[in-house]
This record gives sequence, C-alpha cells and structure tokens, in this order.
Amino acid sequence: MDALTAHRFHFAFTVSYHYLFPQLTMGLALLIVVLKAMGLRGDERADEGARFFTRLFALFFAMGVVTGIPMEFQFGTNWARFSEAAGGVIGQTLAMEGVFAFILESAFLGLLLLGEERLGKKLHFATACMVFVGTWLSGYFIVTTNAFMQHPVGHEVLADGSIALKDLGAYLTNSWAWVQYAHTMVGSVVTAATFMAAIGAYYRLHDEHVEHADRFLKVGVIAGAIASLLAAFPTGDFQAKLTHDHKPAAFAAMEGHFHTEEGAPLALIGQPDIDAMELDNPLYVPGMLSFLTHKRWDSEITGLSEIPRDEWPDNIPLLYYAYHVMVGLGTLLMAVFGLAAFALFRRKLGESRRVLWLLMLALPFPFVANTAGWMTAELGRQPWLLHGLMRTADGYSANVSSGNAVFTLLGFMGLYALLSLLAFMVFTRIVRRGPLATEAH
Repeated sequence: MDALTAHRFHFAFTVSYHYLFPQLTMGLALLIVVLKAMGLRGDERADEGARFFTRLFALFFAMGVVTGIPMEFQFGTNWARFSEAAGGVIGQTLAMEGVFAFILESAFLGLLLLGEERLGKKLHFATACMVFVGTWLSGYFIVTTNAFMQHPVGHEVLADGSIALKDLGAYLTNSWAWVQYAHTMVGSVVTAATFMAAIGAYYRLHDEHVEHADRFLKVGVIAGAIASLLAAFPTGDFQAKLTHDHKPAAFAAMEGHFHTEEGAPLALIGQPDIDAMELDNPLYVPGMLSFLTHKRWDSEITGLSEIPRDEWPDNIPLLYYAYHVMVGLGTLLMAVFGLAAFALFRRKLGESRRVLWLLMLALPFPFVANTAGWMTAELGRQPWLLHGLMRTADGYSANVSSGNAVFTLLGFMGLYALLSLLAFMVFTRIVRRGPLATEAH
C-alpha cells in the first residue's frame, strides 16, 4: 500500500466511524424538541420520553466528540499539504463550528441534562430548542467546509499557489452547501426517526412501557415518512442535478452510464465492467435517467467515454455501488415508513407485530445509507481534493510514510472497537431501565 492510499483509507475510516454519531444526534435533537412540545401541551409520557432520549443523545454526542477531535487533527497529520494550501479558507468554518455551534450545543446540553425539575417546563423546552439550534448550526458549518471542496467559491489563488478567502459571504452561501446541507439534515432525521421508532417497536413487542412506546412510534413514523420522502425529492434530486451540471464524470459513474445517448435509461441494477465500458446483467428503466435529469424523455446524457480519463473518479465500481446502496436503502425505508404510517393512521400499528418487527430490524439501514451517501460524495469528487484546484495526490502528508499511517490506523481501529463496546453497553443499560428511570440514574 502506497502512502497516498494509506492516508486516504485512514481518513475514510475515521470519518465514517465518526459520522455514525452526528447523523443520529442532529436528527434526534429535532425529535426531542417535538417530544418536549408535546409535553408542554400536557402529555406527560412524551415529556418522560424526551428525558429518556436526552440521555441517549448525551451518550452519542459524547461519542461524536471523542471521535471527531482526532479526525480534525488528521488535517495536519495526514493532509498537511492540503491544510497548508487551503487552511486559510476551510479553517474559517471549522473555527466557527467550534467557537459558535459546538460551545452552544455543549452548554445547553448540560442545562438540558439538569432536568425539568430544576429548570421548569418552559425553560427546559427552550433549552432543548437551543441544543437543536447548536446541533444544526454545527452541521451547516461542517457541510459548508465540505461543499467548498466539492464546489469552490469565494476564494482566490495567490502567486505562491495557496488558496485564500476572498468573499466570506459567497463562501458561506455556496449554492452547493445549501443543497448538500438540506440533503444531509433530512438524512439525519431519517436516522433519528428510525432509531426512535425501532426503540418504540422493541418496547411494544416486549409489552413494556406501552404508553411511551406509542409516543415513540407516532413521532418516529411520522417524521420518518416525511423525511424519507424529502431525502429523495427534492433534496436528493437537487443534489444529483448539481452533480450532473458540475461533475459529469461523477454523475456518469454513479449511474453506470458509459456512452452518450438521448433518452438514456436508468440502471436499477448491474455490475460495471470498466474495461468493456458497460454494465453486466443490467436492469434498465428506458428513458428514465434523461427524464429525471432534464424532465425530458429524449434529453442527452453525457457518458464516461466522452470525458477525459484523467477526470474520471478513480474507483468507479465502488462509487457506483455506494450510490445504488444509498438509493436502494432509501427506497426501502420509504416503503417501511409508508407501511407503518398506514398502520398508524388506522390505529393498528401497536398491534401489527410484523410492521413492528420491520421497524426494529430497519434500524441499521439509515446508518448504512447515510454512510454510502457520503462515500458517493467523496468518491465522486476524486481525483480532486479541491475540485478543479488541487488533486488528491498533491494534498497528503508526504513526510508521513505508509507504514506510519497503517500503524496508527490499526491503533484507531482497536480503540474504536473498545469505544463501540462501551457505548453499546451503556446504550443497552439505558434502554433496559426505560423512560421511567430517574434523573439520578
């Protein structure tokens, strides 16, 4: 393994593991506010549920902090040349995330954990709202940083080759950031809704905390049904169109579209054969790719064969499969939440054991789908680290050997395995104690 591959795999592992936690806490912050609002209207079970999920939020927030700090250090240890060239730009939003959003989120989370008895109902609700604001603001700063790497704006290239910030307003209002942020946050709500509904289904199947479980199912299923639809349309659709307009090579690779044609079909399944420039065993929907992209059945879609090879993503099969896993699981989640919403509407969800089992077993799906979505974004950006400005091969830490990178990667893997075991033990303990556990617990 060469040094560049080792550094890429190292960062890919740490960022993928880290994002398991923010994608849950960002969405969970919103659902806690919903439960607290229900509590303000006199629903005591919803209020107790909000306190229960606040404990879970605190656990996974702590895991996000522990895994996020080492990841930011990797900008210096693994990607020193990138940090030297572009640190003056991306450092702005990374600093804003730490100084504004993270401190806001952390401070009010501490107040939220003090409990309603100490703060009162209204102040406790306001505290939950501030945690939500801090969490989502943090997400925006991080997504804006990544959006600059995907679609650089508001910068200038200096004589020494470094990249400086020229227009902070343009940087913070990057059109790519708005679309990517909407898609990311909707995805986080899907994860949190699945998480809440799965816990409600678990309690219902075991005939425990039935009244609380019904609140969890109601909030989780409604939020999940809405968010899973929004993840596909319009946010996912807008993201795909941006990719088509600005990164035709990535778009063609995602779709397994090798040759330019009018009325391009949409590949539902198939295995990309790069040498033969075709999909093996494909299942197509005729004309659908053209229609989804341009709202015309006969529009032309550029294939990979028309694009210079040095602009191609360097791992087309992995990009293709990541994209299709994201879309496939997203479609499956829409079906599960649609079925659950129908049962909820008929007031039969609590007794529909098959649907409850589906909700509980669906828990891993949004985590996999969101991870596959980020893999799609990052693999699609290749071979660029900063699209059009710096190639990935020019940004890694040349003085850190592949052996050092692999050694520290193995250390991170071992440490994160222990952290995962600890988090799982604490999580199961909180769930076993249930929503009626006291604040002291």
